[in-house]
Order: sequence, then structure tokens, then C-alpha cells
Amino acid sequence: MSDILQELLRVSEKAANIARACRQQETLFQLLIEEKKEGEKNKKFAVDFKTLADVLVQEVIKENMENKFPGLGKKIFGEESNEFTNDLGEKIIMRLGPTEEETVALLSKVLNGNKLASEALAKVVHQDVFFSDPALDSVEINIPQDILGIWVDPIDSTYQYIKGSADITPNQGIFPSGLQCVTVLIGVYDIQTGVPLMGVINQPFVSQDLHTRRWRGQCYWGLSYLGTNIHSLLPPVSTRSNSETQSQGTQNPSSEGSCPFSVVISTSEKETIKGALSRVCGERIFRAAGAGYKSLCVILGLADIYIFSEDTTFKWDSCAAHAILRAMGGGMVDLKECLERNPDTGLDLPQLVYHVGNEGAAGVDQWANKGGLIAYRSEKQLETFLSRLLQHLAPVATHT
Repeated sequence: MSDILQELLRVSEKAANIARACRQQETLFQLLIEEKKEGEKNKKFAVDFKTLADVLVQEVIKENMENKFPGLGKKIFGEESNEFTNDLGEKIIMRLGPTEEETVALLSKVLNGNKLASEALAKVVHQDVFFSDPALDSVEINIPQDILGIWVDPIDSTYQYIKGSADITPNQGIFPSGLQCVTVLIGVYDIQTGVPLMGVINQPFVSQDLHTRRWRGQCYWGLSYLGTNIHSLLPPVSTRSNSETQSQGTQNPSSEGSCPFSVVISTSEKETIKGALSRVCGERIFRAAGAGYKSLCVILGLADIYIFSEDTTFKWDSCAAHAILRAMGGGMVDLKECLERNPDTGLDLPQLVYHVGNEGAAGVDQWANKGGLIAYRSEKQLETFLSRLLQHLAPVATHT
């Protein structure tokens, strides 16, 4: 079923084109921000935004996949509602028209009659994109289409996308904030078992041309199914900038003496976790925006572990990266269950699953990774990391 993965790569690039187009014109971008409805609010942010770009990307992915693989479109789920309300109070359902003209007409309603903006967006939405990876051409794998479900985060790290900082300096290859932290996430999972099977992460804003001010991106993918494990990082990606490549090359986790782990965390991480991590990792703690981007840092070898103790990431944030990490021999586990687990019992690591919601939860919370998460590339390294983390968390736990 590598043809599905090829198509997901193509639509992820189309999505990245839309994200870039919306950022290219600041005046246009100001029109595209609408506050999220109450049921969709992500409680991590005091002010959370929905962008038309988000919804457009999600609908483009649905529409394109449905056209190529009939029946698959209705099995694509994501963060965004495709309902908008314009200045006239009209409720508009955002669905792509079969022609550019029809999409212009619909966008015009959403954008309160701004025809120029509507035409510019419709053009990108209907533009053909030719994008594939030759490495997938030789892959013959048959995954039944009827077992597939797809989680989409059309533009992860919306805040960084809206803010649009382009001059952030990376710390050993990891960007703490800025447009580099924005990702398009598409994760395919087995609807019967919840196991992630295929993942695509498209990073629309990797490097900017200093003359044209236009951005170039990068796309990563992985497939893990019945013993077949392939991913785009074999051979190693050589298209990243020199500074990134060097930072990856110098990061040998086992050569750091008493601090063998590097970890990437959210700026909102709990003090108890940060305190324990400082004793396990020393100075090798990096802060970064965006769940998708932090997971990508682990995939790229810029950090060994991504840990997050809150319940404010969701299935659409983690599924794509989880699939790629599985293809690399790693995974993504429930942090709370890991901390409560006795490793001596030989129980399997509590991998995140994607087919069932949280009982009793409503709105987006039913799809939250409620126990937090840890992303990792090496199971052996994860076990060592967990045992050390537990040693330093234990004194804290006894006082609560």
C-alpha cells in the first residue's frame, strides 16, 4: 500500500504550499485568524486560534485522498472543524469545490467578499503538485485499505505559524520557537488495533532564500507493518543545513559521560519533571515549540527523548511521528503508565494507541494523550532513561 503513502507525501507537500502561501502575504494572513469555538479550545493556551489555512489544509488532504482512494476520505480525522462564521454572521461549511471558481466563491463568503485573497488561496488549493520519493517505488506491501484510519494535524504549532518568527537561532540544531517548529502531520493507524502504520511529517519552513524571502521545506516519512520497516532517513538525510548536520553528527548519546541523554521538552513542562530531568540529563535539556516538531527532533537524532507530562497533546499530534519512530525501532509511550509500571514484571511498554477515545471525555479531550508521552528511538535507551528518571522523581512522589 505504498501508493497510499506516496499520495500522502504529495498531499503533505500541497498542504505545505498552502501554509507557505498564507504566510507570504501578511495582509492576507491577518484575515485568516479566527478564534476557536468553545468545544474545540485547547486548554494549554489562554488564546487559541483557528486559521483558515488549517481548515483548508485538512479539507485538501481529505478531498485528495478520497479522490484517489474512494472511501478513505471519511476515515480522515483531525483537530479542525470546517465551520466558519463571517462578519455577517453567516455559518459556512468549508468544503472544497471541484473547480477553482467554486472554491473562490466559497472562500469569498468566508473572507467577507475579499476576492483577491480568495483567488490567491483557491489557486494554491487547486494547483497540481508533483512530489514523491523514489525509495517507495520499489516497496511492495499490501495493507488492506479497510483497516486504515488517518489522523491529521494540518498545521501543528499554530501559535508559531501566526507569530511567524524567521530569525530564531537554533540551539545545537533545535529551534526553541519560530516557523521551523511548524509541521504538517499525517498519521495512518490500524482501526482495529490502534497501532500506527504510516507517518508523514512535512516541515514547510526549513530554510528561507535571503533574496526572494521564499521558504523551502522538508518531508519525512516512515512505514511499519508486519515486520516491514522503512523510513526516509535511510540513507541519512543530507538536505539539512550544515549547522543541523554537524549538530546531529556530534551528538553521540553514549559519549557524554554521566549525562548520556539529551531531551527535548515543552516550555510549559512541570517543575517536578524539569527538576528530575536536570539531574538525569544535566545541561542537555532543550526547549522547543510544537509537539510535532519536538517528535521530529527525536526522529532526526537531535535529541534522544521527547517527554511531556501534560494531557494537552492529542492523537493527531503524535500518530505521524509514532509511525516513523516505530519504523526506526523506537516508539511513543504513555508517560504516566511508564512511571507506574514495574519493569521487573517484563510487561510491554505502554505504547500509545489511536483507535479509541478517552471514556467520559467530551470535545477534543476525548482524543487527548491523557497520560502524557515519551518519544524515543531506542527501547534499551528508554528503559535506562526511565529507571534514572524514576530515581529522581521518587523523593518528590513521597511528599505528594
